[in-house]
Amino acid sequence: MMQELGLERFSNDVVSLDLTLPSQTSSTSLSIDEEESTEAKIRRLISEHPVIIFSRSSCCMCHVMKRLLATIGVIPTVIELDDHEVSSLHTALEEEYSGGGSVVAPPPAVFIGRECVGGLESLVALHLSGNLVPKLVQVGALFGYDL
Repeated sequence: MMQELGLERFSNDVVSLDLTLPSQTSSTSLSIDEEESTEAKIRRLISEHPVIIFSRSSCCMCHVMKRLLATIGVIPTVIELDDHEVSSLHTALEEEYSGGGSVVAPPPAVFIGRECVGGLESLVALHLSGNLVPKLVQVGALFGYDL
């Protein structure tokens, strides 16, 4: 069933979502518009998940990001992108999430509350500065902390 929906589960609890348009129309229970562009799907996924990581397959930095967040108590949504989808990530986010001037971080890129935090280095810096936990609480991804 997961294959029919474009999802694939790997041994490390990563679910891969195929963002390419299907060659044939099929009826599924998912509310994914088949005419939706890859860029639109990426924007929609960011808006639907409080913590989401866009990664390449077998990315060791993504693994470290997931472990850091899991240590705090957050299990992020992880989307593994193919090479052609990586360029769609950049296109979809360049103006909307980079402030129009800087370039959006290449995968792995983590978004918390629709805001692009950046890559592993930025996530670790946010954690070391003491701002990661409050941000996760603010977006509803982490409970049980008094700030």
